Amino acid sequence: MIRVFIIAPTPMMRAGLHAMLTTADLEVVGEATALNGFVEELSAIDVIVVADEKQLEEVGRVVMGSRSVAIVVLSDSDERPISMLRAFSLRGWGVVPLDAPATQLEAAVIAAAEGLIVLPSMAAERALAHRSVIEAMNLDSLDEPLTGREREVLEMLSRGLSNKLIARRLSISEHTVKFHVSSIYTKLGASSRTDAVSRGVRRGLITL
Repeated sequence: MIRVFIIAPTPMMRAGLHAMLTTADLEVVGEATALNGFVEELSAIDVIVVADEKQLEEVGRVVMGSRSVAIVVLSDSDERPISMLRAFSLRGWGVVPLDAPATQLEAAVIAAAEGLIVLPSMAAERALAHRSVIEAMNLDSLDEPLTGREREVLEMLSRGLSNKLIARRLSISEHTVKFHVSSIYTKLGASSRTDAVSRGVRRGLITL
């Protein structure tokens, strides 16, 4: 279960985010209008969702360098938040639009908790258009492509689901899930779930 703390300026916004982020995989452990509402509870938080971009710098100063906490910020302006989040050296981070649907916000929170970076589509397209970024990503083709079932499993890994939950949702055994995960690791050259998801995103096999 991923533990989420919400920072939002109004009771209505906090209530809305609380409803969106209360799912089978996420648990809202607290909410506040400003930084001082969660400082003492930082060790019990996996992801901080910041709905007020003005609070981002102050939040970042407290969690900077923490490899146990991720931040997801809601903003319609991606350049400034991205620049700030990159400097915080977090476990993971993401930027989503203010009007993002619940499914997009949930996916961003799960990905950030897994140590991934989530960007708005336009920001991602700008990055991909830069030659040096593409070269750094080393987009070599797979010697052996993933099967349809392996892609399904990889997609669920990106959402932070356990082997047990994946087995339940696909109506297969946990042993079969482990077999698929092992095959995914081999084909992608990955060493962990997070690494497999990261490589899958870079190769365009899944989207976040």
